[in-house]
Amino acid sequence: MAIHVRDVVKKMEAWAPSSLAYAWDNVGLQIGDLDAPVDRILVCLTITEEVVGIALREKISLIVAHHPIIFRPLHSLCANKPQERLCMELVRGGVACYVAHTNLDLVPGGVSYALADMLGITQVQPLFLVEHAVQYKFVSFVPETHLAAVRQAVSEAGAGIIGEYTQCSFSTPGTGTFLPGASATPFLGNKEMLNEEPERRFETIVPKGCLGAVIGALCEAHPYEEPAYDVFPLIEPDNNIGLGVRGVLQTPVTMQNLAELTCSLLEEHTVRVYGDADMMVRSVAVLGGSGGGEIPRLPSDIDLYITGDVKYHDALEALQRSIGVIDAGHRGTEIPVLEKIKEYLAQLNGLNIMIYEEPETFTVVSASPSLESN
Repeated sequence: MAIHVRDVVKKMEAWAPSSLAYAWDNVGLQIGDLDAPVDRILVCLTITEEVVGIALREKISLIVAHHPIIFRPLHSLCANKPQERLCMELVRGGVACYVAHTNLDLVPGGVSYALADMLGITQVQPLFLVEHAVQYKFVSFVPETHLAAVRQAVSEAGAGIIGEYTQCSFSTPGTGTFLPGASATPFLGNKEMLNEEPERRFETIVPKGCLGAVIGALCEAHPYEEPAYDVFPLIEPDNNIGLGVRGVLQTPVTMQNLAELTCSLLEEHTVRVYGDADMMVRSVAVLGGSGGGEIPRLPSDIDLYITGDVKYHDALEALQRSIGVIDAGHRGTEIPVLEKIKEYLAQLNGLNIMIYEEPETFTVVSASPSLESN
């Protein structure tokens, strides 16, 4: 069976729903036709001139990127403006572009989870819960004969997940009443008569990003022509969705050793280290990308924080709180997720998936020995 852009979009949305992105972000399908066929995918962090050149040369159907190619509204499409020119070249070449940015930062298995996994951090859990990761109590009323089928369908659409448990739900017996009109086709009961039927009140938890899919699954699996359902927002955010992760190292190491390991695994020439290099580290928090500004919010029981884009005053605050910091760069801390995206999309059989690991945008320059001696 041929794979189309909409199939890849649906797959990515099942993992990192666009609805979880921050309000200021721009994610989802940014260029392309949902009905276009896909056989070759290029996964990258940022859509640069080099990426566009590879996509056109390798006849890529779809680019899956982390950073938006269209972030601020476009007021024109002019070839003399670099970003607009890239969009024009992609449209001209028939290359679609899908972006998973802050939504991929928040979900299990996303950017920070990939970084933690590479570094051997275990017992991971979200570092900062996010208020907009709303959960709902989802309620419907189902004949006993179809309860199992409905539960299975909505669970496959993302409902009923609590921690490490799936298909979590509750049901109680009751009586439903309905009066079908003359043109109705009721599954049970008689037309133009008030019917009373034994039903089960079925309820489960649904994350905000899955609500539409769950409602669709209910309507598909429910035998009634017009299934009834209620949606109640919950006060507490989804505790599976968060910015960054925290966990522990199985064997404590010094910050110096962990910094060297980080350099090696991320294939970075250097990382910036703040704190006592000989400090023993066990409890570690990581936030892939630009996480320096989150230092003031770090829990006090964290030994070390690994992220990118750390500013001077944020680093000073970490030192004052006796929290070590490793700044491995914005790019370096996000690169590990590219392999995770490739592995995930490979579940759609028949795709040829490439990864482009962009080079670092800066180089490190040291003073020459002659200058150091002056």
